[in-house]
Amino acid sequence: MASSPSLPLTLALVLACTSTTLVLGSYNPPPNSYSKKIMNPIDSCWRANSMWASDRRALADCVVGFGKDAVGGKYGATYVVTDPSDDPESPKPGTLRYGAIQEKPLWIIFARSMVIRLKNELMMNSYKTIDGRGAKVEIAYGPCITIQHVSHVIIHGISIHDCKPGNQGIVRDSPIHMGHRRGSDGDAIDIFASTDIWIDHCYLARCTDGLIDVIHASTAITISNNYFSQHDKVMLFGHDDNNLEDKSIKVTVVFNHFGPGLFDVSSRVRLGYAHVANNRYDQWEMYAIGGSADPTIFSEGNYFMAPNSPDIKQVTKREVTSSGWKNWKWRSSRDKFFNGAYFVPSGYGSCAPGYTKAQSFNVADGSMVPALTADAGPLGCTASKAC
Repeated sequence: MASSPSLPLTLALVLACTSTTLVLGSYNPPPNSYSKKIMNPIDSCWRANSMWASDRRALADCVVGFGKDAVGGKYGATYVVTDPSDDPESPKPGTLRYGAIQEKPLWIIFARSMVIRLKNELMMNSYKTIDGRGAKVEIAYGPCITIQHVSHVIIHGISIHDCKPGNQGIVRDSPIHMGHRRGSDGDAIDIFASTDIWIDHCYLARCTDGLIDVIHASTAITISNNYFSQHDKVMLFGHDDNNLEDKSIKVTVVFNHFGPGLFDVSSRVRLGYAHVANNRYDQWEMYAIGGSADPTIFSEGNYFMAPNSPDIKQVTKREVTSSGWKNWKWRSSRDKFFNGAYFVPSGYGSCAPGYTKAQSFNVADGSMVPALTADAGPLGCTASKAC
């Protein structure tokens, strides 16, 4: 891999983009609840309600960014997972797979804490929410989640870790269809040719391949409030440098905590657009934000803590082609840099996300990020306590 050239740091200020900024959301807990804390706009939308368990679907109204229209199973029945077992061909009622493949919208919850070891990749159908609040739910030690050729999926409040490659074989993806799968790569969540997806408050770590892949023209996606750790290839946006359909990719990466043990962090953006805002990056081992094939990346209000190694301070890394990278639109605005971290900007013209009014959200100064990401990952909710 070619090393990234550098530019004067002052150029970051010259090239910095701006985006719509709204009033910062705050959380006011009910009397006798836990101490007041500053909350990001997603969390302040629903966590103030101590009766969240009786109004779970209110969560679907809280997504911001490109995934704003993801409704999941908001307009469907509640499906309760009672059985952690798995059968890829003939799933039993009460299992996660049985609910995930149904044609009708469903809001999927869990009767109790459980570890689900899938026997092959879980093929999600459209208009589904997997809501782990109120239980400790893990999908681990086997193949994990595939979101392919579907739309309107929400995954919230679960741990997905130690995922393994899937096997070639028959996997059911709806009540009336099953097909031969060639074997998944071992991603935690693979988003393939899908739209309107929201991944929120999950824990992701230690998978064979990536943690989240967004490929083959998948778009309208928000990845928020997640905790990532102990992994090499964290996120990939775009399948291949020559896969031109991936120019349509639009992803919002916001309020996440990229924790210890990560090699390359926000990973690689190819061709498409990523708005990376108010995330916390702790001591990457290669780079925090990288890309190839002329993607557009707007880094706004993030918190970058470089590792102690004198050779690993740059936030950005370009996988350079013969045409170079100086016209690629990569900008930094209101980011905070610590321990020598720095961002190399490039390109000219606006790189603001162009959100609609509904998609827009406050982007705070990077100094606020430790507070805004303090609860990244699954929350310790109970039915009788505010999250």
